[in-house]
Amino acid sequence: MAANRFALRKLWFQIHKWIGIALFIPVIIVSISGSALVWDEWLSGTLYPSRHHAESEAVLPPSAYAEAGGAVLGDGEHVLSLEFGEGEPVLLTAAQPPRPEGGRPVRTRIWLDPANAGIVDVAASDEGALRFLHILHGTLFVPEVGRKLVGWLGVAMSLSSLTGLWLWWPTKRRWFRGLRWKRGNSLSTNLHHQAGFWACIPLAMLSLTGAWISFPAFFGPMVGDAPPDRAARIARMSVQPLAQTQRGPDEALAAAHAMAPGRVAEIAWPTDQSGEWTVALAGEAGSADYLVGDATGEAVAAPRGEAPRSSVARTMRHLHDGTDMGAVWQLVIFIGGLVPAILGITGIIMWLRSRGWRRAVAARRKAGAPR
Repeated sequence: MAANRFALRKLWFQIHKWIGIALFIPVIIVSISGSALVWDEWLSGTLYPSRHHAESEAVLPPSAYAEAGGAVLGDGEHVLSLEFGEGEPVLLTAAQPPRPEGGRPVRTRIWLDPANAGIVDVAASDEGALRFLHILHGTLFVPEVGRKLVGWLGVAMSLSSLTGLWLWWPTKRRWFRGLRWKRGNSLSTNLHHQAGFWACIPLAMLSLTGAWISFPAFFGPMVGDAPPDRAARIARMSVQPLAQTQRGPDEALAAAHAMAPGRVAEIAWPTDQSGEWTVALAGEAGSADYLVGDATGEAVAAPRGEAPRSSVARTMRHLHDGTDMGAVWQLVIFIGGLVPAILGITGIIMWLRSRGWRRAVAARRKAGAPR
């Protein structure tokens, strides 16, 4: 019985060790980039403060912002939407023409001064520090299969967390003896044991939810979630605004205001998938969307449809990135993302030290062997 337990522990140790060694670099990259993205709103505000703060609210008609932003668009680019945030610049989003090689559609974003429609900043949706971090974390910049690689990395990290917990568990005496600091003769060994134990559950959770996000078609059916409609998602992402419209944004807003009062929150242009303007109004009772026919100018309330059911996939994403989970959970995720770097570095140090120790033992045995 003891021999079998020893053999099993040795097996878990080998699995744990070689996962850590083989995946050392990608684990650190994914983990640290994920920790940074927990605070993406703060990072965006710090890196690009002009995009998030404005001295006044929007005072010009929507057409003024559309005209000012449209003046700096390139050939084949057309306005897709205007967003009006409180205390923020007006954000104009334009669609760039589809690229011949395909790939994710690119949008041009232009931030405009609400007071005078002056250009505050211009950026494409596929550039910038935050976009770099998102791609690095989600695909490691590996074309085509990067998302799946990150998913399998999550599976491996989950296994590493569980085997690490097994190895942390004291083989003698009671389990709480494992909580003592001095489990070894070096700082790296003690730090590895303690950091690994306290971060084991959060790290396993982050790894599992990351794998779930990467493989929704595999995990979804297990809990009754509908499989993702990739074709519909690509179609939504690839929507192109009409190059010429019969009406303008001012008329669309006036038609929506005839239905209900409220502060304009967003105006979306007619597209190749819908010949209607969409106007979002924010009122005291909440926000509401209105559809304005480009041909008729008539406005109707947008159908609300059924409230989206809370899917497990959505919950997994919220657990993984901390969205709407509060500051305490976001802090847990942030620390949980940093710990793999500590575990990876201390694990490599422990491995190198063990190799040196084995070489020294072998050398002594060889020196003492009879000739």
